Amino acid sequence: MENTLPTIPAKRYFTIGEVGDLCGVKPHVLRYWEQEFTQLRPMKRRGNRRYYQHHEVLMIRRIRDLLYDQGFTISGARNKMQELLQSERDKKRNGETLLEGVVEFDSDESDDQINSTAHAFKALAPHSPAWLEFKAELLEIRDMLAPSH
Repeated sequence: MENTLPTIPAKRYFTIGEVGDLCGVKPHVLRYWEQEFTQLRPMKRRGNRRYYQHHEVLMIRRIRDLLYDQGFTISGARNKMQELLQSERDKKRNGETLLEGVVEFDSDESDDQINSTAHAFKALAPHSPAWLEFKAELLEIRDMLAPSH
C-alpha cells in the first residue's frame, strides 16, 4: 500500500479532494467513512467544507489498508481501529516510547535538529517511506507548539 500512495506533503490542512488523492479513495467514500469510524472527525468550516489534518490522513490510509488490502469488513476495521487506539493510549499511559530509538526534542528546535531526528528515524527503517511522513509530522508538531506572535 505505502509504495503506491504519494508522500503526504508537510501541510497543516488538506481538503477532501487532496485527501482522496493522497489515500486513493473518492471523496464520497471519505464522507461515508466519517459515519462509520467515529475517530475520523475532520474540521468543518463555512459551507461544511472538510479540512483534514496530517494524523487524519494517516488514519484514513490505515483504514484503507484494513479494508482494501487486508480484507476487513467495515465492522472488523472499526474494531481493529479501536484496538489500535486503545493500545496507543495504554502505551502513553505507561510512559512507553511509541517510536523506539527516536530522541525527544524541544518545541524550539531548529530545522537542522529536526532533520537529524528524522535521519535517526530513517536509520531505524532505511527502506521505509514512513520516515518522510515522520519528518513532516515533526515539523507540524513543532509549528503547533511554537508560540504565536
